[in-house]
Amino acid sequence: MTKNADDALTRGEQLSQFISHANQLLAPPAVRHEAKRALIDFLGVALGAVNDDAVNAVRLVAKSWSATGASRIFLSGTTTPALAALVNATMAHAADYDDTHPAGAGHPSGPCWSTALAMAQAHPVDEETVLRAFIIGFEVMAKLGGGWVPGVGRNLQRRGFHPTSVVGRAGAAAVAAVILQLNEQQVRNALGAAATMMGGLQKSSGTHGKPFHAGKAAMDGIMAAQLAAENFVGAHHFYEADGWVKTFIQDGSAEIPPLDFGESWELLTNGYKLYASCRGTHASIETAHKIYPQLAGRKITRIAAKVHPMGMVNAGIMSPRTPLESKFSIPHCITLALSGYALTDSDFTTTTINDPGPRALLSLLDVEAVDGQSASSAFIDVWLEDGTVLQAHTDVYRGHAQNPLSDEELRAKFDALTIPVLGNQRSAALYEAAAHFERPGSLVTITRLLAGN
Repeated sequence: MTKNADDALTRGEQLSQFISHANQLLAPPAVRHEAKRALIDFLGVALGAVNDDAVNAVRLVAKSWSATGASRIFLSGTTTPALAALVNATMAHAADYDDTHPAGAGHPSGPCWSTALAMAQAHPVDEETVLRAFIIGFEVMAKLGGGWVPGVGRNLQRRGFHPTSVVGRAGAAAVAAVILQLNEQQVRNALGAAATMMGGLQKSSGTHGKPFHAGKAAMDGIMAAQLAAENFVGAHHFYEADGWVKTFIQDGSAEIPPLDFGESWELLTNGYKLYASCRGTHASIETAHKIYPQLAGRKITRIAAKVHPMGMVNAGIMSPRTPLESKFSIPHCITLALSGYALTDSDFTTTTINDPGPRALLSLLDVEAVDGQSASSAFIDVWLEDGTVLQAHTDVYRGHAQNPLSDEELRAKFDALTIPVLGNQRSAALYEAAAHFERPGSLVTITRLLAGN
C-alpha cells in the first residue's frame, strides 16, 4: 500500500525503512566514533572471557555441530555466522563487563557487534557497510528497549525479562539485514521472525544463562534475516503499540518511546563499565571506594546504603555463593569495595567470594531501595566502633554517558583484558584496527588477529 506524504508511518514501517535504507545513513562523526569505542570495548571484554565456563560450554556445543563457514569464533575455528555470533556474544557478556544502555535496552554491543563481524566475514561487504550495520542495529535495539524508568526495558526487567535477550534479537536482525541488503519487505519479515523468538528470563542472573541470552539473541537475529532472504514470511504487526510490548507487559503501563531515527542517537548515551559487575552495583561500588581510604583498619559496626529500586531488582542477591552471583549482589559488592577490592574482573573469584572480611560485613549492612532516587546514584553511611560516622555519595558513576570514560581509560581497560590473552603486539594491532575500523582492510586484520593458535 502506498501512503500519502501526510500519512504517518506505522512503527513497523519506520523500522523497516530505517534498516532497508542503510546506504543512506548519515551518522554524525560523534556517533561513528562511539560505534568504534563500542567495538573496542566489545573485543576487550570478549577476549577477557575467552575461557569462561559459560563460553566453553557454548563453544563445545557449537563445535559439535560441525557446521562449516567463514565466520570466526574468537581464538578458535570458523563456522557459520549464526554459530560464531552465538559464541562470541556469549563471550562478550560472560563477565558482565560489557557496555550498557542506560535507558533500558540492556547490553547492545554483544548481540550487534558479534552479528556484524560474523556476517561480514561470510559476505563480501566493506568496513563502511559493517559500521553502518552496527549503528543501525544498535539504534533499533536501543530505541525499542528504551524509555528509562517508565519505558520498555525497565518494565521488562520488573516483570522478570532480560531486555538484552528480548530486543537484542531485533537489533541483531537489523544488523544482519543490512549486510544481506534485504529490501523493505524482507526486513519486515526478518523483524517478524525475530519478534516471535523473543524471550529471556532475568532470574538467569548469576548463572550461565544470562550471557547466553546475548549469544542467542545474536544467533536468532541472524537466523531471522537469513530466513527472510529465503522468502520466509513473518508477522508484520509485532512492533506496533499493541504488539510484542503488550504481550510482555500486559497491563499497558510501559511508555513506548518514539522511533525518532536520525533525530536522536542512542549510541551517544552508551555506557562502558569500570567494574566487572551488573551496572546496578556501580554507583554503590564507587561510593564504597570513597569511604575505604578513611577506614584505616578501624572496625565497622554498621553500614547503611540507599540505592535505586531497580538496582535491587537486577542485583539484589543478598548472600552470593559463587563469583558470578557476586556480580549481581549490591550488598557483596559494597562489602568487597569497603575491603579494598577494585572489582575489576580479577576480583570476582572463589577467593574473594570466600574472603571472611567482606563476608562478615554483610550482616552489618542494610540496603534501602529508594523510590525516586536516580539510577546512577548511591548513598552509603558507615558507623565505626570509635563512634565515627563516614558518609559518601555518588551522583553519577564513572562510565555513565553523563560521566563517560575517556578514550584513554577505555584503552587501559582494553589492554588489561587483551594483553594477557594476545600479548602486547597483537593487542596493540587489534586496538588500532578497531579504533580505525572505517579504514579498508580493518576487518581482515581483526579476523586474522582473532584466529586461534
